[in-house]
Amino acid sequence: MAVPQGDWDIVSSIGRTALGVTAGRAIASASPEPLVRDPYAAEFVRAAHPPQPLPTEPVDDALWMGIADYVQLRARFFDDLITGTDAPQVVVLAAGLDARAFRLDLSGRDVYEVDQPRVLAFKQDVLTRLGATPQCRRHPVGADLRENWPAALETAGFDPSRPSVWIAEGLLPYLAARAEELLFDLVHARCAAGSRIGAEHIPIGDLTELSGTFQTSEAGEQMGLAVKDVFSTEPRRDPAGWLAEQGWVVRVDRVADLAVRFGKRMPDVLAGQMAKTALVSADL
Repeated sequence: MAVPQGDWDIVSSIGRTALGVTAGRAIASASPEPLVRDPYAAEFVRAAHPPQPLPTEPVDDALWMGIADYVQLRARFFDDLITGTDAPQVVVLAAGLDARAFRLDLSGRDVYEVDQPRVLAFKQDVLTRLGATPQCRRHPVGADLRENWPAALETAGFDPSRPSVWIAEGLLPYLAARAEELLFDLVHARCAAGSRIGAEHIPIGDLTELSGTFQTSEAGEQMGLAVKDVFSTEPRRDPAGWLAEQGWVVRVDRVADLAVRFGKRMPDVLAGQMAKTALVSADL
């Protein structure tokens, strides 16, 4: 596994995975009774002009529809984590084309979006063209998560003495084991009482299965990126167990159980590959 180094934009390297996830949100938003409505997702995909067109509406492709189903389950989970607490600060790590600052009512709260400068610049260009107005105090933080991003975050106004919500959605699979541990260490050190963390945890076995599925699929070809080259399958500590050891009250939700909770079903095309995948939430 070799996670690409250096800066990237939305149509290169890991940026393409963010664009693929955004296509999934667009498909879900255009489907009947979506769990998440993202009116910006399709515009982001179109504006990026990817090397191969990505779908923004329901298509006759089981894997794309499965991606859309999983993406909306995951997005709804993190939406509820944020709106279910009144912590005044929200930090979205590796924010990509996340549009929660615009599609959720977070009035009176500060939302910090941390990602590569070129990714955030692209997103801002599209949002400006659309005349989008954030429903919060929004703070884009151009920083590499492998470098001194906490300094950039605090320069942007983040206050570690105030409660905060941290979102690591679709991030951990791309981090080396040590980088993941350091990320949690840095976040934990900046959390006051009343804070909350949410993270997606895909075990190594599930990551391997997913890599194989994408490698031979049309959806993987359309994304133009070998997922196996950006996923990290290094052994690592269990984030839920580590958070509990640090004094957090932890909850682990299997994706299949979340599907039932939200009145959906885990898509058949991904059910086997993500049998142990879970979304972890924790309160301090």
